[in-house]
Amino acid sequence: MNVNFPILLLAALVPLIVGFIWYNPKTFGNAWMKAADISEDKMKGANMAKIFTLTYVLSFLAAFSLQFMVIHQYHIYSTLANDPGFMDPASETGKFITDFMAKYGTNFRTFKHGALHGTLGALFLVLPVLGINAMFERKGFKYIAINTGFWIVSLAVMGGIVCAYA
Repeated sequence: MNVNFPILLLAALVPLIVGFIWYNPKTFGNAWMKAADISEDKMKGANMAKIFTLTYVLSFLAAFSLQFMVIHQYHIYSTLANDPGFMDPASETGKFITDFMAKYGTNFRTFKHGALHGTLGALFLVLPVLGINAMFERKGFKYIAINTGFWIVSLAVMGGIVCAYA
């Protein structure tokens, strides 16, 4: 399988787009600022170009790693990576992979399936990480809920895009 970098670059835009909506004062922005104990004055001093650029780079890393969660066909490669002839398409292993991909290469490759796995990733990875950090930062449930909700939506859309189009 080849990595589809244009789709990953597209999926990496999702957290920026969702963030513009999610953290807007008309949606969860004011509640988030209160829960995070951040003031308007503190927000004004930020280098937004740097923040958006780094957000995009980190979102690309998330999209890149997400493909291995939402595209099940990648698992055949990790399972067979140590087999002799793995990199040789003429070997027994190479022929097995080619036949497997011809038969099953498109199974579960839908937006809906990717969105499901993106959501599960947010619930079972992002929620615990944010929750642990928030407890030590002495942040409340609202802070955790707002940020986790953002990642559930973002990773669901990213997972859907990556699964259906990568």
